[in-house]
Parts: sequence; C-alpha cells; structure tokens
Amino acid sequence: MIGFLTGKKISLKPTHLLLDVNGVGYSIKISLTTFEEISEKEIISLFIHTNVKEDSISLFGFFNESEKQMFELLISVSGVGPKIALSILSGIRVDDLRFALQSGDISKIIAVPGIGKKTAERLSLELRNKVTNIAEQKGDKTTSSIRTEAVSALITLGYNLKQAESSVRVILGKKPDINIEELLKEVLSLLSK
Repeated sequence: MIGFLTGKKISLKPTHLLLDVNGVGYSIKISLTTFEEISEKEIISLFIHTNVKEDSISLFGFFNESEKQMFELLISVSGVGPKIALSILSGIRVDDLRFALQSGDISKIIAVPGIGKKTAERLSLELRNKVTNIAEQKGDKTTSSIRTEAVSALITLGYNLKQAESSVRVILGKKPDINIEELLKEVLSLLSK
C-alpha cells in the first residue's frame, strides 16, 4: 500500500492532483483544505490513503497526517464512503470537526452539502470518543479559537457557514498572527466586494 508520496505537481484542480513521482504519474483525490495548502507549491508531499475496491484502486491525498487520520475514521462509519468523507473534510477543518464530533454539535456537519441529520448524528455517536486520538494540526490553539470565534460572529451577522469559514481561512492564511478585531474587519471587507 502507498502511505506517502513526494513529487512534482503536473496538474492541480480543487479536488484532484496529478503528481509525478520519479516519472510515474499518480492521480490523487484531495480535499479543498489540502488544495489550499499545496496550490502554491511545485514539489508536494502528501499522506496517502489507498482505497481498494473490486474494480478500482483510488488514492486520497492529505497535506497532514491528522487529516488522513480523520478521513480514515470517517470512512469507518457505516454509510460514509470516501467521497462523503472528502466532502466533509473540504467543508470543515480537522480541529473544528473534532470539536463538533466530541461536543455533539452536528450543525457544522449538516452544513456540508450531502450530509443529512441522521448521518451527522451517526458520525457524532460513533466517533465521539475516537477523535481524541487524532493529533492537533500544526498551528497554535489560539488561531483555532480565533477562527471559531470569527466564524461564529459572521454567522450571527447573517453570513452562511461556508462563506464565513472560507473567508476567515483566506485572511488567516495571509495573516496567521492577526487579532480577532482586525480579522473581522478584513473578512467583512473581503465579503463586501
């Protein structure tokens, strides 16, 4: 099984990467979170989950190991396949998903297109105690709490979850040390364009 790949980017789309590893092109499905992390890079290293079915072998790539671990936990739940798991990880960061599953806050999970209330409840029930083993993503907890606080404030102002999270992610990607007030100002400025 393939567990890790490093190579040169041949083509990159939001959910797909073609990676040249020593002359062999690997077709890898990726989450939007991974896409954001690797979009500016030429040489890319990814943690790989190899999914083998009767009629196909698919590779799923992740920028960090915690995202791969969460993906593998998600697909262990009955009724959740790789496509749905990738969709969840594209809509929710690993640390936020871990918190939502542990606290039983399924509203974040339901906000992901294609995820219903029953699936979200099943995920929370089955994974509540398992997600504690997933390593914290790189970056300090302060950034994670600022992100959560900013998203919450934007939802209160009437923005939808996906719009709020993606805008906050863009600003934090450019300025990881920004304070909450400046973050909200910049996000509101971005959203008003």
